[in-house]
Amino acid sequence: MDNKNLKQMAMWGFGLLMLLFLFNSVKSTVPLEKEIPYSEFKTHLRDGAITEVRVRPDLLRGAYHDEKGGLQAFRTLPLNDPNLVTELEGHKVSNFQGEPDRSWMSGLLLNVGGILLFFVLWWFFVIRQVQVGGKQALSFGRSKAKMVDEKKKKTTFADVAGCDESKEELGEIVEFLKHPEKFQKLGGKMPRGVLLFGSPGTGKTLLARAVAGEAGVPFFSASASEFVEMFVGVGASRVRDLFEQAKKAAPAVIFIDELDAVGRHRFAGVGGGHDEREQTLNQLLVELDGFEQNQGIILIAATNRPDVIDPALLRPGRFDRQIRVPLPDLRGREDILKVHARIVKMSPDVDLAVVARRTPGFAGADLANVINEAALLASRKDKEGVELSDLEEAIERVISGPQRKVKLMSEKERKIIAYHESGHTLVAKLLPGSDPVHKVSIISRGMALGYTLQLPIDDKYLTSRVDILNRLAILFGGRAAEEAAFNEVWTGASDDISKATAYATRMVTEFGMSDKVGPLSLRKPDQEVFLGRGISDQNMYSERTAQLVDEEVKRLVTEAQAKARELLAADRKALDALAAKLLDREVLNGEEIDAILRDARA
Repeated sequence: MDNKNLKQMAMWGFGLLMLLFLFNSVKSTVPLEKEIPYSEFKTHLRDGAITEVRVRPDLLRGAYHDEKGGLQAFRTLPLNDPNLVTELEGHKVSNFQGEPDRSWMSGLLLNVGGILLFFVLWWFFVIRQVQVGGKQALSFGRSKAKMVDEKKKKTTFADVAGCDESKEELGEIVEFLKHPEKFQKLGGKMPRGVLLFGSPGTGKTLLARAVAGEAGVPFFSASASEFVEMFVGVGASRVRDLFEQAKKAAPAVIFIDELDAVGRHRFAGVGGGHDEREQTLNQLLVELDGFEQNQGIILIAATNRPDVIDPALLRPGRFDRQIRVPLPDLRGREDILKVHARIVKMSPDVDLAVVARRTPGFAGADLANVINEAALLASRKDKEGVELSDLEEAIERVISGPQRKVKLMSEKERKIIAYHESGHTLVAKLLPGSDPVHKVSIISRGMALGYTLQLPIDDKYLTSRVDILNRLAILFGGRAAEEAAFNEVWTGASDDISKATAYATRMVTEFGMSDKVGPLSLRKPDQEVFLGRGISDQNMYSERTAQLVDEEVKRLVTEAQAKARELLAADRKALDALAAKLLDREVLNGEEIDAILRDARA
């Protein structure tokens, strides 16, 4: 036990003794029982005033009626009186009894025990909470960053797949951390910061951990939102403390996730920005490239919105490198699936290349979720390993949600949904160049009552005008099929109409695919006022141009609807056959769809 604890215990003991002294003083000045001589007790006994007596070898206690008729408690020291019990009976005392002899220890415990119990409870429920709160209050300016022990669970580039170019760029950072002399002898300097940006789930945080794991250096991880508090100056203090910790452990890697929480444009908004956020950003700028050199420290930050980051952060000398972490391509998706399949027992006949072809546009987190969902589905069915069917079901769960087989609907509604999905499928089959239909179903998934799943053969990085027009026609295939079969429309096509309108609007305002509007970018800025954009910039074109845009969007949507109606009317027999088979089977794959269409046209 150290001297500080001994001093505290001594102070508490002194306080307890003072409290006992005060208690005894009050007790002596305000007695609860009147102390009387034994002779006075005998007088009251002979007068019949005694009502009760409690006898102890060293004390007599009880109550008697005084001259005013009130009940008075008394105590007296007894004498050797062997006839006391006889006298009590003779004077008809209604209640007399004996009490056990109490030693000085029991008396002390009785008097002090309650006080000790009070102090113990006070210590645990009040003093300790105050001490903990005080420590927290005094440490609000300290960084909340966590130092990751890479020795326990070391992450390397072997655990990262699907972003080979990003790994190659970061590999040079690892060489800087491992062998700085290799570059310093030629006059090269270690980069101050690396900004990783890309879509959510592409593996930015995992890449940062892999850099620290490969280099074998301490890794400090923090979220940008942890720096901003209600107290002005706390964020800047935490930034300073974070870099101080990293300097002591240098060479080290600092990782800040969601940098846009503190790194947005300064002087934002109508009346200025958030002072606390801007002070935090200013301190971060100073730490990255100020008068004091932070040798051996590399700051890696991640964000999904590089467009809102303050330009002062992005200049050379601060974030020297900006590395895009893209969505994985076909080979990258296969590599990611192999990484996550290491810890899952897979069936021998599972081909992950097939799964990779069926997951275009999936990020690394999505693919990890597919493997996990497939393992859960296989476990639910008591299988020995994950099969390809489990992986396909997991893909659909990630895209559209789980099946809702218990959803009750009438036979008419099932028929409407069957024609709606058959319309999507048939238009997609009839339009050349559209993505192949992989599956069509009228089983509810998530918010959808049915779905048509199209998967591209190869990854696409460019989209032509014809591709978008085909997509518009496919979206209206469901509504056109409802009209053809029932001469009525329902609300089920609302999502299709919303997507079609959005596609057509982007064709006119962003992609320059309208002959009347011309090759202009009329997209409204997505930056809000608080990002430092002027309010006057919201109106980017005249009312006449806006009217022209509305007319062109309506024309594109109307022509797509007419195209879908024309295609379905020309192949009505195939539409009816596909809807009937879908009502019977509920789910059809690509091969079954092709066979139904061949039989209907034979």
